[in-house]
Amino acid sequence: MQCPFCQHPSNRVLESRSAEAGRSIRRRRECLECNCRFTTYERIEYVPITVIKRNSDRELFNRSKLLRGIIRACEKTGLEAARLENLIDNIEADLQQRSSREITSADIGELVLQQLKPLSEVAYVRFASVYRQFTGIRDFAETLNHLQANDSTAEPHSYSTNGSRNGSALTV
Repeated sequence: MQCPFCQHPSNRVLESRSAEAGRSIRRRRECLECNCRFTTYERIEYVPITVIKRNSDRELFNRSKLLRGIIRACEKTGLEAARLENLIDNIEADLQQRSSREITSADIGELVLQQLKPLSEVAYVRFASVYRQFTGIRDFAETLNHLQANDSTAEPHSYSTNGSRNGSALTV
């Protein structure tokens, strides 16, 4: 490892510790020539994943692009940034474990929806509206009805037009 200050090739490690939730190792180093200190990170090198877009274009998987879309869907839902980072970590780990190095954007969208559903129904519907390209209120209604039909763990409830909870069925 070259010193970033004097480019001398020899240095010593002063301290090593786990970083990024165990995904990397942070090392504090000191150059043996100029005695300057610097930090390096050791990370696993992942095999690049190619995303096949709807229009058949191909691009490399971009974690930050996916995170931006999820953050947009989760605005004002109260979900902490750490939970969203964890969600992205789970999706990226799933993609890395697949044998295929190419994945469709539709598959990634479905992975996001699977991860968002238990966290926030509002974020789920917001993300679905963009990912599934909703064109009208009927698309929202179908998604809401699907969510309500699959909601077996929560108490039966719905919201009236004024936003308050009641026991009646959801109608749109």
